[in-house]
Amino acid sequence: MTILLLLAPLPARAEIEPGDLTLTVTAEFNGNSPPFAREMVLLKIRGVYKQPILLEEVVQPTLANFSWTQLGRDHWSRTKLPDGQSAIAFDRTVAVFPHHAGDFIIEPFTHKLTVNDFGERRVVEVRSKPIPFPVARWTEATGGPDVKEPWWLPARDVAVTDSWSPDPETVKLGETTRRIVTLEVQGMVAEGLPPRPVMRTRGILTFAGPVTRETLLTPSGPVARATYQWDVKPGVPEVIPLDAIAIPWFDTNTRTMREAEIPARQIGGGLPDREGDRAPPAVPSPLVAAAAALAAFGLGLALIGYGAGRPRLRLSAASRRALNRAARAGDPAGFRAALETARREAPELARIWQARPDLAAPLAALDRAVFGTAGAPAPDLPALARALARPEFQATASGPKRLAPLDGPAA
Repeated sequence: MTILLLLAPLPARAEIEPGDLTLTVTAEFNGNSPPFAREMVLLKIRGVYKQPILLEEVVQPTLANFSWTQLGRDHWSRTKLPDGQSAIAFDRTVAVFPHHAGDFIIEPFTHKLTVNDFGERRVVEVRSKPIPFPVARWTEATGGPDVKEPWWLPARDVAVTDSWSPDPETVKLGETTRRIVTLEVQGMVAEGLPPRPVMRTRGILTFAGPVTRETLLTPSGPVARATYQWDVKPGVPEVIPLDAIAIPWFDTNTRTMREAEIPARQIGGGLPDREGDRAPPAVPSPLVAAAAALAAFGLGLALIGYGAGRPRLRLSAASRRALNRAARAGDPAGFRAALETARREAPELARIWQARPDLAAPLAALDRAVFGTAGAPAPDLPALARALARPEFQATASGPKRLAPLDGPAA
């Protein structure tokens, strides 16, 4: 029972009339479609009361076929009704997760209110209407909420962050690097996140660290975050490839399966990361030094003559991986978002792409597919990702000749 001292100053009404006290419960179905089992649905509970409230208590139905959790505290505020009258508004959000498919009913919520009626306290029970709650059955050949593998992850969006310390390519035999993967899921609470992914390959030793989970409450709903940790030690001196780890998830807005990815990496094979690891260069003999100097002089003349040595531009590895992921998933919108990030990262490359006729057409087709009319065909995304990943040579402005005429200026 809660004492509402802040709401008492509203003027007392002489009589409780029909419509003075109303309680409604609305189920927000994702994509306006029946949910699947274990998919989160938000119940928005709202009371509007013209009478001043002295005490209150919400009695919730049993929700026998659901798991549930309240998101945040109750919110009380003042509101204006369409007829201009003042009223008190009560808001609560409850996330429910159906256990299995079927046709269910959300039974009424009851708000017990103590109101001031003719100067006396009176307890009034305000009840919401029951809500039909159908839960769909998964009919696809694979996946779904009832199978153990892969983990069922219904969400509005999924983001993966992968970090290593130190860089895995610099790690040598017997050394250890720590990998931390953060999974951030919109429209889900922490209890619904998958267990730690399996990271296993020949040639490495892995030591799993703790898993942390948390639920962040935002105005648009909950955001669940899980952090997975491993200590990784190479057991062989060779370069060890780590394959990407796919995380399938169900997009609750578009009602389609999608895939997030923990990116592929390699252990070893990179440059040393400490000065002590760099061996001192061997001192060349005088003959070798002279030959190298002569070769360098000839190469310098060749570069001057042919204009080589222009700066080479290329997208970062992270941008290339983002484009490749969207291309493999057949996701034009995701590809366009990754491309926009790449353009901001490398504006010089973006200008070169726009000037290339072989890229202008597929880039325009991508924009039509994402922003144009429905049904516009997307370009070949894997081919476009490969083209954008190629290094480009930056154009240099023409200037004065580097060498003056050997015989001096012409008369």
